[in-house]
Amino acid sequence: MSPFLLYIGRSSLYLAMFYAFFLLLMRRTTFFRLNRILLLMGTLACFLLPVLRIRTVTVPLLAAGPLVEAASDPTTATAPAATPFPYLEILYVIGFLTVLGWTVVAAVRMYRTIRKGVSTRLEDGTRLVLTEADIPSFSWGRTIVMSQKDAETNPAILVHEKAHVHKAHTLDILLFTAVTLVHWFNPLVWITLGELKLLHEYEADDAVLNHGIDATQYHLLLVRKAVGEKRFSLANGFQHAKLKNRIDMMLQAPSSGWKRLSWLAILPFLAGTMFLCNPVRAKVVTAGLPEILSETTLDAVSDTTKGLPFSLVEVKPTFNGGDANAFSKWVNENLKYPLAAKDAGVQGRVTLQFAVYPDGKVRDTKVLRGVHPDLDAEALRVVSSSPDWTPGYEKGEPVKVTYTFPVIFQLKGNKTEPKTASIHLTGEASDVFIRGALADSVLFVLDGKPVNRKDIDLETIESIQVLKEETAIEKFGDKGRYGVVEFKSKKQ
Repeated sequence: MSPFLLYIGRSSLYLAMFYAFFLLLMRRTTFFRLNRILLLMGTLACFLLPVLRIRTVTVPLLAAGPLVEAASDPTTATAPAATPFPYLEILYVIGFLTVLGWTVVAAVRMYRTIRKGVSTRLEDGTRLVLTEADIPSFSWGRTIVMSQKDAETNPAILVHEKAHVHKAHTLDILLFTAVTLVHWFNPLVWITLGELKLLHEYEADDAVLNHGIDATQYHLLLVRKAVGEKRFSLANGFQHAKLKNRIDMMLQAPSSGWKRLSWLAILPFLAGTMFLCNPVRAKVVTAGLPEILSETTLDAVSDTTKGLPFSLVEVKPTFNGGDANAFSKWVNENLKYPLAAKDAGVQGRVTLQFAVYPDGKVRDTKVLRGVHPDLDAEALRVVSSSPDWTPGYEKGEPVKVTYTFPVIFQLKGNKTEPKTASIHLTGEASDVFIRGALADSVLFVLDGKPVNRKDIDLETIESIQVLKEETAIEKFGDKGRYGVVEFKSKKQ
């Protein structure tokens, strides 16, 4: 893939992440100006972020062996590899030219309509073009186009279009038109363009209401004009395609000011995308070494590398003549469920990492993500005791290969047991069992405060909720490791 298409792909990933965040969390807020500014700034940032290479690390890998010079005889020279046909590049150019042609046609239609009208200059410097044809009004730059009839009978439309001009909405459209040209294949770009135009309409509608025009009459005007057609897709206009959204937004109460801080939540997502788009790279350095090396020297050379990931090595390591599934079967046969963890009802997935060395030995076993000390230790024990593998090979040489391997501990009969469950007010509180532990081990909470179970009067309780496993630990820390029973009192 060419560097340009690689850049386009990465920037498209940033844009998809950013626009999805806006569409899911911020599109229904009343921060019209803030949302519009951050949409534009975020779009520009998404074009710049792929250029930053903050996580790329060059790791020198030493390739042992004597240096060999290229053959000088033309008859023995290797023929250059054939250049692959640029299918992706051609497809991208076709899409780009198609969208560009559609944009040019829309611009030509708009300017023809502007030339046919009678132009006058308003006091604020805005150019007003009136036409005899009954067309939907629109604005472009500092020019407003309206039918003569609307100018005489509907002054609210002129106020609406002036708002588009004064807020420089045309600049937004120009920027997003360029974005759609470059990222024509990304559906979220087109959806967000529609949402940006809707933001323009929200701002213009707000300006009309602030001008003193009656809201009810303005809503009726929108409904009457809803039968008009949308002819000039490049321009800002008295749009009606999302009429219900506009009226709902005018009737909606202002969003809480604190919700503006929700925009900060996009930062970790963009940071994660940066790390995804900037993988660690390894650079192979060829060095001339003596032709005879001792075994100790060869081992030292191997240990200086971190190993190749399983997915990247040319010839994969094998276990007992099979693949990784054969190793999984062997682990399941030798795994023993720790009694203490079983009695406590602890289960989950332990994620390990280990390496298969060039001699076939399994070493460097460690826990990447644990569940419980007993479960982690058992998973380490079994994987570390693995029989020898057949090593992986890279360029004909055995190499160290790293694995990420999950070990799943699951109690029988708990496959579908929910982590939280509501229970009815029946029986005594001491009859509740969680994770196989009696209620003496359970944390009891009344209206958010830990209490002694004997101090709970069920006659005053409205509801009970049981929290288990990770849910209880996340909410109450280590105190909730045996489960939590939350009681909520009846309202007085």
